[in-house]
Amino acid sequence: MKLLCGLMALGCAPVALARNGAAIPKEKAAEFVAEKLDVTTLPSTIRPKPEKKKKTFGDYGYATKLADEKQILAEATPGGAQIHIRILELKASAIYVCVEGQGQNATSGHVQRVVLLKMKNANAFLKGKESSKEFDVCPVIGADDSATNSYGD
Repeated sequence: MKLLCGLMALGCAPVALARNGAAIPKEKAAEFVAEKLDVTTLPSTIRPKPEKKKKTFGDYGYATKLADEKQILAEATPGGAQIHIRILELKASAIYVCVEGQGQNATSGHVQRVVLLKMKNANAFLKGKESSKEFDVCPVIGADDSATNSYGD
């Protein structure tokens, strides 16, 4: 009986892990985010205007600079729109980041949000949703975004 239970647990483990999404690398996490982030899932007040077949900073013509192991600066053109991303918490299948930038319209001003990034599988992009989890180093600043939190965190 113990053997049968053990075999069933081993058989179910890959299914349970697959449901939680792809693993996030702990080394070079900022570089990973810069390459794999679907920027169209960032808060609408900060992200570039969505265009067909464009997903990453590179697709939109942003140059990304890694300030250190936990910070990314994405700039549209020298002196253009900037998006600053700081990794707040790194988990096995998700990353909490602080995303900040100048709002798209004059009334938005400076905008800052905590965003939860997840991947469905190793070949997918990192998708972001605003998080209800709060971090003292990243208070909510700026205009409200109407995006809802589908992760339920």
